[in-house]
Amino acid sequence: MFLQAVDVDDAHPAERARDEVAGLPRIEEADQVAPKDARELSKLFFEQLQILEEGSADYLYTRNTLIEMNLSLVHYVAGRFRNRGNGQLEDIVQVGTMGLIKAIDRFDVSRGFEFVSFAVPYILGEIKRYFRDTSWAVHVPRRLQELRTELLKSKEGLSSTLGREPTVKELAADLGVAEEQVLEAIIAANGYAAGSLDTPYAVSENGDTHANGQSLADVMGSADPALETFENLHALAPLLAELDERERRIIEMRFGQEMTQTQIGAVLGLSQMHVSRLLSATLAHLRTGLLAYD
Repeated sequence: MFLQAVDVDDAHPAERARDEVAGLPRIEEADQVAPKDARELSKLFFEQLQILEEGSADYLYTRNTLIEMNLSLVHYVAGRFRNRGNGQLEDIVQVGTMGLIKAIDRFDVSRGFEFVSFAVPYILGEIKRYFRDTSWAVHVPRRLQELRTELLKSKEGLSSTLGREPTVKELAADLGVAEEQVLEAIIAANGYAAGSLDTPYAVSENGDTHANGQSLADVMGSADPALETFENLHALAPLLAELDERERRIIEMRFGQEMTQTQIGAVLGLSQMHVSRLLSATLAHLRTGLLAYD
């Protein structure tokens, strides 16, 4: 039992002060509260958080308790990345917690949305940014990532001893691996960082590269705009599923059937102004979810 079981009517005033903070129950080990209970308690804490003075002791208790109670959301989302090649789970959870904190600071309980559906895109977005900023430019097997590190050390040591760049054979002998593995590691090392598209580039008749005013960007194909559309639709699907039936119907009529707001209002028995307000609020919610997803 995480809520302290105290009979408030019989308790001494000092005891009641310790058992309640800003009119909220004092919760011990908030990170151990069951997710179902956390959802219900979070509503109470968010309502109180909006009226407390920011920075006050009561405000900090309420905010910190909200963070601890909802850490299960972070662990749930982080678990999806458990088998990604880089990053320890503890690091992913820490990054995801930053997303949770952002969601708590920006959540408006008066909007009527569930906090879970609001917070998950923020948590997911922070974790994706973490992988984007720390990952290799292309996927490389862990054994080659580790061998690359050893290869760099070996290359530096042999260069100092030999007074020249070591050969593949010499590197293989120093590392105690096959020459093929050394070659694989050298090739894989090119995936650690992406090169600039502004790099001068051209290919002569004999296959050699040289600069002639062109860059890599000049000889590369352009991005398929359909890919961005696909990504947006993929990100929108769970957000649309969270809308109520009327909100989904308005979105479908406005963008699927290309009906005007006046026509939508006639179908639903609403004024054009009411439809406009509903549409604006729904689009704002979807836009927030998409930005967090990215």
